[in-house]
Amino acid sequence: MKISYNWLSQFIKLTENAEKTGELLTDLGLEVEGITRFESIKGGLKGVVVGHVLSCEPHPNADRLKITTVDLGAEEPVQIVCGAPNVAAGQKVPVATVGTTLYDGNGKPFEIKKSKIRGEVSLGMICSEDELGLGHSHDGIMVLDQDLQPGLQAAEVFDLEVDEVYEIELTPNRADAMSHWGVARDLKAGYLQRGEQLELRTPSVSNFHVESRNLKIPVRVENPEAVPRYCGITLSNVKIAPSPQWLQNRLKAIGLSPKNNVVDATNYVMHELGQPLHAFDADRIAGKQIHVRTVAAGTKFTTLDGIQRSLHEEDVMICDAEKPLALAGVFGGLDSGVTEQTSNIFIESAYFNPVSIRKSAKRHGLNTDASFRYERGIDPRITDYALKRVVLLLKEIAGGNVSSDIEDYYPHKIEDFPVFLTFAKINSLIGENLSEETIKAILASLEIRVNNITETGMGLTIPPYRVDVQRESDVIEEILRVYGYNNVRIGDKINASMAHSSKFDDYRLQNILASQLVGQGFYETMANSLTTSDHLHLSKDIQEGEVVKMLNPLSQELAVMRSSMLFSGLESIRFNLNRKRSDLKMFEFGKTYHQVGQERQEIKHLSIFITGKRQEEYWGRPQEPSDFFFLKGIVSTVLERLGIQDYQAVPIGKDVFSEGLSFKKGDQLLVDFGLIKKGVLKAFDIEQEVLHADFLWDNMVSLLKQKPMTLKPITKFQAVRRDFALLLDDAVRFEQIYDLAYQTERKILKDVRLFDVYQGKNLGQGKKSYAVSFIFQDDKKTLTDKQVDKIMVKLQQRFETDLGAELR
Repeated sequence: MKISYNWLSQFIKLTENAEKTGELLTDLGLEVEGITRFESIKGGLKGVVVGHVLSCEPHPNADRLKITTVDLGAEEPVQIVCGAPNVAAGQKVPVATVGTTLYDGNGKPFEIKKSKIRGEVSLGMICSEDELGLGHSHDGIMVLDQDLQPGLQAAEVFDLEVDEVYEIELTPNRADAMSHWGVARDLKAGYLQRGEQLELRTPSVSNFHVESRNLKIPVRVENPEAVPRYCGITLSNVKIAPSPQWLQNRLKAIGLSPKNNVVDATNYVMHELGQPLHAFDADRIAGKQIHVRTVAAGTKFTTLDGIQRSLHEEDVMICDAEKPLALAGVFGGLDSGVTEQTSNIFIESAYFNPVSIRKSAKRHGLNTDASFRYERGIDPRITDYALKRVVLLLKEIAGGNVSSDIEDYYPHKIEDFPVFLTFAKINSLIGENLSEETIKAILASLEIRVNNITETGMGLTIPPYRVDVQRESDVIEEILRVYGYNNVRIGDKINASMAHSSKFDDYRLQNILASQLVGQGFYETMANSLTTSDHLHLSKDIQEGEVVKMLNPLSQELAVMRSSMLFSGLESIRFNLNRKRSDLKMFEFGKTYHQVGQERQEIKHLSIFITGKRQEEYWGRPQEPSDFFFLKGIVSTVLERLGIQDYQAVPIGKDVFSEGLSFKKGDQLLVDFGLIKKGVLKAFDIEQEVLHADFLWDNMVSLLKQKPMTLKPITKFQAVRRDFALLLDDAVRFEQIYDLAYQTERKILKDVRLFDVYQGKNLGQGKKSYAVSFIFQDDKKTLTDKQVDKIMVKLQQRFETDLGAELR
């Protein structure tokens, strides 16, 4: 939000420069991100002076040029070649001296240099108004008042506006500070805490009066919950014209483009007081009545930007007797706006329900200055005051007569909000004992009224424009920000309580696995929990009724809560692939969201994605593509790090995988992993293979809590390895060899590994060769060859009998 230093000075007499005032604003919670200098004329006319044309002669080498001598207030006059048809001796003119930088109509700078024009020296430029940025005429040079002295700076001649503009990062809760008046109100409180009593000056409306009642436009409101207050008034015989320069400068300083005096006046008062206003062409209001209501779903309505929109049945509309005129609190209509032909206007000032306005704005993808304020909550008490303020301003700059009383629909007054504030709570939260007088002074500066005081606390009433101050803790936060966070003393000692922490705390386990995965070359990602519904058709496992939909989505891309970790991960992969990062290893801890009957469920996951090469390119090793077995190794290390063992591999049941496995322990599913289908990848424009593992985090954590911790010493005795080269049928899986080995020898067999697979012409049709290693170890003694050989014979017999294996 942009706030003008000069504009603030109209409300409060600032005693410090813009930078110091900005520091106070930041201390008060209105964080100033930057201060920019505004000049109503870019460059501030630096280097442009008043010149006196002493002589003007035709150029000897050009019919349309003239050679002038100009007194610039220096010892010697200068020669300037000028092509303007109206230049003449005796004139006072603006002259851009050598070295001056001017700006063209597009804001591009150009420097005035000493030059030769058709053989004659020119030491400057006599300027027209468009060359200086003072107007649009280029018919000839500007001719100034004859009383001006040569050498006088042009900036002193013209009414230039120089301002400092704050860029304030306004938090959503600070609806009260969405105007210059609101910011000035905070500054007054801040200066008061410093011991400076500054008066807050507000625009007077004492001159407001009704001049006639010949253009009455009554107001009827259909839904008082959506429209608690609505005011309107008419002005007749206004003259539409450009706004005066001072008003244009105020709007330009905060980034607004002036339109005409009526529109500019409504924008000015909105940024001045925080009350949005809208002007209608009264002659285009059918039936001379305003009806605030909803319309049928699908009704077509064209807004001021020329876009035809289809209305929702809950959109509050400003209508006349026949048709909608404006989308209430959001955007005006094309057919009711003020034009150059407008002479009679109806001005609206209202307080709309913030939720209603937010829904309408988001439904239609609109974000206007008016909706920005209505959505957060404005002050319902100044609705009529702002209307009077804009009427008086319009009478000043556009003429006209007030031709009706103020129509003020306000059936149920919005009352102040009561809060009881205890002294003990103040001291415990702030950490410092503030005096009763200090607390009362701060509350009074914030317009929070103290109704009664007891030994334990104060009874307060909060004005309705402070929508963020509804609880005792909110009031204490207000006291603290005005008192000053920097003024809270640091004690001599720090008290801290010891909290019990379990080794199974979620964040501890996450950090353990995150450190391991990062060590394996993975990057942690964080995806938005909101996503588009366009991907749901890619998996039949996701049922339409299980999707959690947003009631008021920010956009269609953020319309539902994610039901799968897969799609947000693929979006991240697509993003990186589009930026030439093709070798990716990523993981994310996140949640999916599901509608189960009338209830909603959140399921936590650890999601892993791998695509491209296993390692970065390096001359000392060959490049290997990531494959299923690489992913399986990563999955196994995750489970191993958590101490989860004795899990079973089962066929995968998810339809997004072209091939894969699931690991289960008992009835609990631990992880699904495998290769994503090409059809799914095509929807994300991904052409290379993607491997994905989806761990059910809560299931893994619950297993850890069930497993007792056991400690055992590291054995002193060495392990023994034996290998088999087995000739097998193609249908035999390594899992069968693994299970048979442990069924045959449970005591000293520690590990079974497959380290080579071979299929070729020499083996015969339907055959393959597995090279399998067996690791034996006894924790109490050294194994002998005789013991190990005896077990290997048993294993051979078992493989031959159960699997039809042969030793090669």
